[in-house]
Amino acid sequence: MMRSFPLYTILLLCVCILLVDTFAFYWLKDIIQPFPPWAKNGIFITFWTFSAGLITSILLLKIRMNRIPVQRKYFWISSLYGLTVSSFLPKFIFVLAITILYLSQSVLSKAGSLIVVPVAGVLFGFLPFFVIINGIFRTLYRFKVHRLKVEFEDLPKPFNGLRIVHISDLHLGSFNYRYHILDRAIRIINQLEPDFIFFTGDLVNNFAWELKGWESTLYQLSAKRGKYAVLGNHDYGDYSQWESDEAKAENFEEIKYFFKKTGFSLLLNEAEVIEKEGAKIAIAGVENWGHPPFKQYGNLKKALKDILNIPFKILLSHDPTHWKEEVIHDTNIALTLSGHTHGMQAGIDLKNRKWSPIKYKYEHWAGLYEQGGQYLYVTRGLGWLGFPGRLGMRPEVTCLELRCDKNNR
Repeated sequence: MMRSFPLYTILLLCVCILLVDTFAFYWLKDIIQPFPPWAKNGIFITFWTFSAGLITSILLLKIRMNRIPVQRKYFWISSLYGLTVSSFLPKFIFVLAITILYLSQSVLSKAGSLIVVPVAGVLFGFLPFFVIINGIFRTLYRFKVHRLKVEFEDLPKPFNGLRIVHISDLHLGSFNYRYHILDRAIRIINQLEPDFIFFTGDLVNNFAWELKGWESTLYQLSAKRGKYAVLGNHDYGDYSQWESDEAKAENFEEIKYFFKKTGFSLLLNEAEVIEKEGAKIAIAGVENWGHPPFKQYGNLKKALKDILNIPFKILLSHDPTHWKEEVIHDTNIALTLSGHTHGMQAGIDLKNRKWSPIKYKYEHWAGLYEQGGQYLYVTRGLGWLGFPGRLGMRPEVTCLELRCDKNNR
């Protein structure tokens, strides 16, 4: 299923939670010193009851993991993940900030310390907490449309103004069968009236049973000229132990068949030629291609072998690292569409500023990139995995309008 952490790692996490809670409680006592005794006792009881309950739940989940039905594991893991992050991170920031303030004699005088503690407590404790809670309960499903116009020298004139909607990383198992949530995204996509809808992988977290009931939802996606998809690293069932190779293969076949049932053409290292008014473009799709530990199923040469004579090509490839390794310089593919990174589901995503810790792992992690006239667009993803929230990195629907170069219109 998901990556299984050894017991000693879980125990270390629990120790870290307990240590941070102890230090946070030490500073909390100073902040609530003016409170009446009944209020202080209530806060103390609530604080330690939550702390003990969280640690106990983490340990019980680890111990009983093999006894929990696989369909419920994602729910419990993501729920505890969210609780742990929303509890641990604000307390850690609070403890670190207050400690630095007290130790910094240039910032604090002894006379001012009693004033700074409560102010810093609110600023460095509650603010991160509210940001995380907002990311879990509000931002997670606030779908954002990114609209771009991109010009190409080799785009045939009949395709000028071609409108593409690009989505990726649905991870349907994480929605826990709440179909109505994704219905909102479907309406947004259909209102864009795209010529094509391209899906660039990670339909599920791991299992075909996650797809139960989703056929009617995704079948509603409407595109004038077609819907195309490729697979992502999570679609192969590689993150679970299987009873047999046959069971894994059956799971994989069910996932692939789901695309057919919902009207998508699944491109498995292959391509299709699209014709309009005598002009042609090609849409190629590769299976997942990535650096270890991600397996490389993709075969770009195989995907391109029948469309070498088509000047304008669009490539669907789940992992954006593929673009630098095999696409630019080695091919004449005009536009590559990828997902995979989720923008780490955390970062700064403003109009003129974009940043996330994921940039230190992936050179191309969100938005539009260009090199030598070849373009890559990496979507931030429509679903989520692991942490049940998005901190400043909203789920994305991308609308790309392809334009002929001004000299070629």
